[in-house]
Amino acid sequence: MSFTLHGIAVSSGIAIGHAHLVSHTSLEVAHYILPKHFIDEEIARFDAALEATRKEFSSLRSNRPIHAVAEFDAFLELHQMIMDDPLLSVAPREMIAREHCNAEWALKVQTETLVAQFDEFEDAYLRERQTDVKQVAERLLKRLAGHPGHQPSAARHDVETILVAHDLSPADLIQFKPQQYAAFITDVGGATSHTAIVARSLNTPCVVGLHHARELIREDDMLILDGEQGVLIVNPDKSILAEYKLRQSEWELERKKLKRLRTARANTLDGSVIELHANIEKPEDIAEARENGATGIGLFRSEFLFLNRDNLPGEEEQFEAYRAAASGMDGQPVIIRTFDLGADKQIKGMERVANNPALGLRAIRYCLAEPQLFRAQLRALLRATHYGNIKILIPMLSSVSELNQTLQFVAATKQSLSSEGIPYNSEVKIGGMIEIPAAALAIEVFAKKLDFLSIGTNDLIQYTLAIDRTDEEVAHLYDPLHPAVLHLLSHVIGVANKFDVPVAVCGEMAGELAYTRLLLGLGLRQFSMFSAQVPSVKQRVLTTNLPEIAAITQKILRADDPLKIRDLLGRLNA
Repeated sequence: MSFTLHGIAVSSGIAIGHAHLVSHTSLEVAHYILPKHFIDEEIARFDAALEATRKEFSSLRSNRPIHAVAEFDAFLELHQMIMDDPLLSVAPREMIAREHCNAEWALKVQTETLVAQFDEFEDAYLRERQTDVKQVAERLLKRLAGHPGHQPSAARHDVETILVAHDLSPADLIQFKPQQYAAFITDVGGATSHTAIVARSLNTPCVVGLHHARELIREDDMLILDGEQGVLIVNPDKSILAEYKLRQSEWELERKKLKRLRTARANTLDGSVIELHANIEKPEDIAEARENGATGIGLFRSEFLFLNRDNLPGEEEQFEAYRAAASGMDGQPVIIRTFDLGADKQIKGMERVANNPALGLRAIRYCLAEPQLFRAQLRALLRATHYGNIKILIPMLSSVSELNQTLQFVAATKQSLSSEGIPYNSEVKIGGMIEIPAAALAIEVFAKKLDFLSIGTNDLIQYTLAIDRTDEEVAHLYDPLHPAVLHLLSHVIGVANKFDVPVAVCGEMAGELAYTRLLLGLGLRQFSMFSAQVPSVKQRVLTTNLPEIAAITQKILRADDPLKIRDLLGRLNA
């Protein structure tokens, strides 16, 4: 029987293949009482599951694909932190010893207790972490059952295979990618969930939020997945199958054409020069950025040098990483952001508890609160400027006082290096990230004091709309086209251009084709995105005539009806 399901398209592409179902470990486990002489053995079994899962996470970090999203390590770190929480790592052992129950039951009870604690948080981001708690518990339950992770059988090589699951964690996606699944589909998830972000970074078609796909689809069913429209067709008839095979061929041909644009300059039809840069997290990512034709690094997330380790990187280690990135780009710009720690990215042994971490001590606030860490990073960054075109980016600025303190740190560090006779570029450019509405509204002050600006749309949108985009209950309200967001973007870009200060967008909007012409129409001339997104954005730039899109862009800015804005955006992209 043929039928169609509609979900949320999170990673584009068309996949045709046979279904492979992944079992979903329910937290509804059996409860039984063990004889006293089996208790030590049961505790040992629980400990073995914990240790095996820790090793699994460690292996995933060591063997992460080069295309994995920068935040992947942070996702793994979060899952490890959850697993090491005493309620999951210690309390079940105590419950087994006290109540003589089986390990699965003890884990289930303690998981529910931890989930209930997360449910009480006022902060939406922390409430959403319930999903991560459940994913960690399911992974442990699989280990206890003798089935590590989801561990599906390898994808068949004679036919394309599409993975069907109730839910997949970012770690699951990374594990399954080498098995060459054509696509992923899940019952749960949203467009901005961690799973969606990882799927996009892997360039694998993915549709989430299908609700009952796992129940309705049978093993080996023929599936058509449209990652553009969020449509899943189960057991299509011959005519539909033939139509989508043609679409798939056209899509694959288009991808091959995009690769030919690698060396082409990203100029619009009217001759305007557009810079397309890549976001990276470590020097090894430079190769992929250059392979996709990026003309610079618009965002090097330096905080990833600090994560997933027991000791902090010293000045020398950081210096070598920054120098390697600069050398790898052969004189092209490399913008390195000072560490954006805090919130969901914390250093082991220096974790801070906050009621609302997204609004707490993070990014530049954290840097100024930890002067020794900040000073060591600034020394490493300044030293590396001697070996390439490095620029320094300050994240999450909200006030001039923060900026002045930061510039004082930079000046003092320069003076220290000069007194030691260590070479550096004394004219290094200092920029600021505009991701807090207060900074966007007061942009003239920052434009006068900084050499360049970078708009972090991910945070700017969620702070402007007071919406946590990772919270599935409100994620649908996360709207880059909200009039308030568009006016802030227009204001920042306009003021930057007025003061002749280079401005870029480095959030997810930069890599979304739907917004390329809109941002160009607002006056943006520099984009920074996942390396894999550069070719398609370049193609859109090459087919854009700026004078022709100016009028529609202004109509979008004047509109206040969401439907009208989207209709105008459709005309802009026609």
